[in-house]
Amino acid sequence: MINRYEVPGISAIWTEDERWRRLLLVEVALLEALEESHWIPSGCVAAFQGVKVNSARIREIEKHTRHDVVAFCNSISEQVDSKYSRFFHYGVTSSDILDTALALQIRDSLRVVSESIREIIATLEGIIIHSSDILALGRSHGVAAEPMIFAQKFFSAQTEFIRRLHDVEHLIDHEITGQLSGAVGNYSILSPEIEVLALTKIGLQAEPVSTQVVPRDRIAKVVSIGALLSCAVERLATEIRHLSRSEVGEVSEGFGQGQTGSSTMPHKRNPVSSENLCGIARLIRSHINPALENTILWHERDISHSSVERMFLPDHFGLLVYSLQRLNATLKELVINKDRIRHNLRTTPGVFSSFLLHSLLEQNACSRETIYKLVQNAAFNSNSLEEMTAWIRDEARRSSLSAELKDLSLDSLLEHYQDRFFEIRARHQAVNA
Repeated sequence: MINRYEVPGISAIWTEDERWRRLLLVEVALLEALEESHWIPSGCVAAFQGVKVNSARIREIEKHTRHDVVAFCNSISEQVDSKYSRFFHYGVTSSDILDTALALQIRDSLRVVSESIREIIATLEGIIIHSSDILALGRSHGVAAEPMIFAQKFFSAQTEFIRRLHDVEHLIDHEITGQLSGAVGNYSILSPEIEVLALTKIGLQAEPVSTQVVPRDRIAKVVSIGALLSCAVERLATEIRHLSRSEVGEVSEGFGQGQTGSSTMPHKRNPVSSENLCGIARLIRSHINPALENTILWHERDISHSSVERMFLPDHFGLLVYSLQRLNATLKELVINKDRIRHNLRTTPGVFSSFLLHSLLEQNACSRETIYKLVQNAAFNSNSLEEMTAWIRDEARRSSLSAELKDLSLDSLLEHYQDRFFEIRARHQAVNA
């Protein structure tokens, strides 16, 4: 990860030293399980209490062993009396320790992701409350469509982040597994009971059926949910970018004292944070392919997945948390231009056509096509809501149609759409209670 996008809370989990410490944590948990089950002599666990991880020593030994886990084991064992050190790494193969330590890294990274999602959900809740009294122009195909409560844009995004939060929490609780099943996963030395006892000590579930590795569809699922989360980030960032366009102008990113938007155009206030987030989302989603490719291994295992995971997993979680934290900061500084929102709504009278169409359908027995054409012509020939309603009344009178239109002031329409908005909010809250 380059420094520009580094997140300390994630980077610390994926350092070389931390990787070795987690390997040691797994090995000690295994020793504890073995000693408690009387598989190894009493005193083994105590003998390893003072050992230290020394990355430099591991690298030095690896020059000769050309095997990182063997180098790690030797660096630890040489610190302990041989009476006890001979039971270090007992009954397991490298993948048992590597995959279980990796599961700890993934789990702890997902916990940071979960907390970051929760912060966005809370920030969006504040924006929803703040903007739930704003009647705005809704759009489809990028074209004015129907009025809506402005808060609904952010409520839609919030519900997506809530879905992803549920996905991440499910992963943490049910999908992150370890293994201590030995070579080819057949428990030739250890037993499933020892495996469960050791993994329980470090808060992991046992992989139900491992090979010599934890099946890589587990990681592919984690990365797929990360990719979906990047989609949620980009969808909201794209909405902010569109609403920031000069001809729309309904929101803008915060602009700090001394900030500049262009090296040559002093007036520019670009949505740079949202654009950055869209670019990062593309990179996060690019991790799906190697994660899927890694699910195919030869026989019970090979190591074609190993180098790939060492490179993309730290970046995946680092970029994911970076983008979530930056989005949250952007949302906290987001400026909502209520006057511009109201102006855009008032100068686009056609957005009220659906409301008018159904109001006339209630009053008249003629065909829908007749009413539709009348309202369409009114929308095409009017520059304001007042002009549009006047045009409809005149045309209805000439066609002997009833046109007792309800109060269509913006205040009355705001109340109507607010009622609907609060209904869907209540429904969502009931479902997620």
